[in-house]
Formats: sequence, C-alpha cells, structure tokens
Amino acid sequence: MIVTENVSKHFGGFRAIDALSMSIEPGKITGLIGPNGAGKTTLFNVIAGALAPTAGRVFFDGKDITGLPPHELFHQGLVRTFQIAQEFPTMTCRENLMMVPSGQRGEHLWNTWFNRRKIAQDEDTLAKQADQVLEFLTIPHLADQSAGNISSGQKKLLELGRTMMTNAQVVFLDEVGAGVNRTLLNTIINAVKELNRVHRYTFLIIEHDMEFIAKICDSVICMAEGKILASGSMAELKQNSAVIDAYLGKTSA
Repeated sequence: MIVTENVSKHFGGFRAIDALSMSIEPGKITGLIGPNGAGKTTLFNVIAGALAPTAGRVFFDGKDITGLPPHELFHQGLVRTFQIAQEFPTMTCRENLMMVPSGQRGEHLWNTWFNRRKIAQDEDTLAKQADQVLEFLTIPHLADQSAGNISSGQKKLLELGRTMMTNAQVVFLDEVGAGVNRTLLNTIINAVKELNRVHRYTFLIIEHDMEFIAKICDSVICMAEGKILASGSMAELKQNSAVIDAYLGKTSA
C-alpha cells in the first residue's frame, strides 16, 4: 500500500534518510523502531507530506504522492498522529472529534445564513459519531471535559479517536505509548488491534517500547542512520546481531 523508492532527505550535509526503499503491507500493523536520530520521524514526515524528499518517490496504492501536502493526503485516507498530542485544549473532547471531518456545511458563510437547520442536523450527527468513538475508546466520561485538562494518555486516545472520524485507510502513530500508563496503554493496544481487525486500518507505528511493539505488530522495520537495517517479526529482530548492536543492546534506546 505504501511504497518508498530510494527516498532521501538531507538537511545540509546530514542525511536523515539515505536512499531508503520499503513497502508497508496493507491491512497490517507495522512497527518502525531504531535509535534516536535513525530517521524514523523524518520518514514519517516525508511520507505524510510534511517534508518534501530530497530524492526518491513515495507511492500510495500505486499512485505517486511524492510531495503532496498533508491535507491532500488526508482526503486520500492517509492520517497521522503526533508524539505530542495536538488537541484543541479549550474545546471539549467531543468537540475536538467533531472538528475533524472536512467539508462541513458550517464552514461556509452562505450556509450559516440560509441553512442553519441542516447545519444543526449535521452537528447532531457528528456529536453522535463522536460519542460512539469515545465509547469505543472507553472514555465516554470525558466527552464534556476540556481536552486541555485530560491526562497525556487520554490525549493519545483522543488523537487515535480523531482518525476514526475520517475515512482513514493508513494511520501513522508517532510514539503513541510515550508517557502513557499501562492501563491506558492496554486500551490503546486493544483499540488499534480492533481498528485493524474490523475496519482494516493499516498502521505504521513508531515506538520505543519494545513490549508494546511485540504485542501489537505483525512485522517490524528497524532503521539506523537513515537506512533500513533489518525487517521481520520482533522475535526475529531480537536475534539479529546488527539490530542488537545498533539498538536493542543499548539500554538508552
């Protein structure tokens, strides 16, 4: 589904990604691991349109999406979350979810004057959808809470909930487990697995928590110095001497 061909991203003389080619299998949960500075987030940003590659091409379902901006990729079903949650802090959790779908009638001035009833109907539909998402994530009690006042783990759940308000096909999760307690982390794991199993979301996940990766991912890609070092199951990577030397053997990773 996602294919990169010889993708590079240079910042001056530094090669954050160096002629990297890979493919992400549709309908699977793929982990992306590696030491700090390996180029994982840069790769995310290049695929998701936040950064233009220095060289190479990116394909989504066979279509060249190289350099397309994030909002265009969003409409094509490629959605990402961030390591630091990007919530609207003064809005409720329900309102944060309701903001996600694009093309709402209320976005147009003409409709605010002449189609107020239809706007109200749309908002009622969105509110019900948002409440269903919060119920799925086991946080319905937060619906009327300001998003800025919930915990960091709950914010990660809310970020995942935003993807459910779209027609997502591919979801990139950037350190979704960082700063999350074990109870909420298990909730996130169960939600991702359910979205993958029932709704066939394809996931690519950056994560440093190897227990999380082992529990959730079908396959894992290990990066180092802007290149792919190895790929396979987590069990296979744990036996790979190059991966151990570059990452798994380092207690600071």
